[in-house]
Amino acid sequence: MAKNKSGLSRELIIHPGETLKEVLEERGMSQKELALRTNVTEPHVSNVIKGQKDISVAFAKKLEYALGIDASFWINLQANYDKELADFEDINAISDDELKIAENLKSIVKHLKQKGLINQEAQGPMLVVWLRKLLNVSSLKQIPELSQAGAYRLETATSVNPYVLFTWLRMCDLITDDQKIEQELDTDKLKQKIPLIKELMFEENVAKIQSRLKAYLADCGIKFSIVKHFRGAPVQGVIKKNDDGTLSLIMTTRRKFADIFWFTFFHEIGHIINGDVEDKLIDYDFTKSEAEDRADKFAANTLLDAEEYDKFVQKRDYSLPNIKRFCAKQNIPP
Repeated sequence: MAKNKSGLSRELIIHPGETLKEVLEERGMSQKELALRTNVTEPHVSNVIKGQKDISVAFAKKLEYALGIDASFWINLQANYDKELADFEDINAISDDELKIAENLKSIVKHLKQKGLINQEAQGPMLVVWLRKLLNVSSLKQIPELSQAGAYRLETATSVNPYVLFTWLRMCDLITDDQKIEQELDTDKLKQKIPLIKELMFEENVAKIQSRLKAYLADCGIKFSIVKHFRGAPVQGVIKKNDDGTLSLIMTTRRKFADIFWFTFFHEIGHIINGDVEDKLIDYDFTKSEAEDRADKFAANTLLDAEEYDKFVQKRDYSLPNIKRFCAKQNIPP
């Protein structure tokens, strides 16, 4: 009994000729009589019943007349058989290279299973099939080429694993796609929300911070999520334009310090307000450009008054009490 890599036997894939054979036996009709009623040769009927010949659309129509069973029944039987056979052959053709790629994605796959995006039991070849469907590729080996062709083209970054990055970005798309907001992007409203957002820097409940940020940004036409970081995807933020006039802003848990989080958050807000997002903007830790400098400046000036900060630096008193006094005047946590 031939088995595929998922443990299923080839013999469990039933050819529609088996069903035709059962119908004839139930009615006491011979193959010869069916051949006469359908105006085909007896060997043709025999080959269909033996699974050596498929049921064509034309023969399905003849069976409708001869047996009173709608042609769509036979057509669907044949289509299901063809699909199951294609699945069987496809899973047997999975290469060791693809299996290694799936193994390479072990950490992010575990997270995807927890999120319900991949079947908990999927492993080996079946995991490859799930990943293909999730990532919309016919082979995982295509990912590096797609990565270079996409908006996140990388040239010399050695810290990037193209398979992890590609999968992580796809996960981000799926997460934000689930968020439904009616308001289109409104940068003026976003600017007005900044004082409210800054107040959240004093909030210690992380879940409350995320919830309020999501609500504030949704009111400005921005879908927001904080997504788990994975090694190989050194991303601090992703901003994407959506077809409905909204934006998606994804931030990572790559660095878990509050000061870095808030600076990065306002850096991404700076990109949005500065109009840096043409289609998709992926903010890597190592990216250097004028747009990045502008976003840095926006974040710095949003958090601290530039003139007051210069005065603080000139005094060269970096003692903790002085830092706390300065931050209290600036209304930010020390």
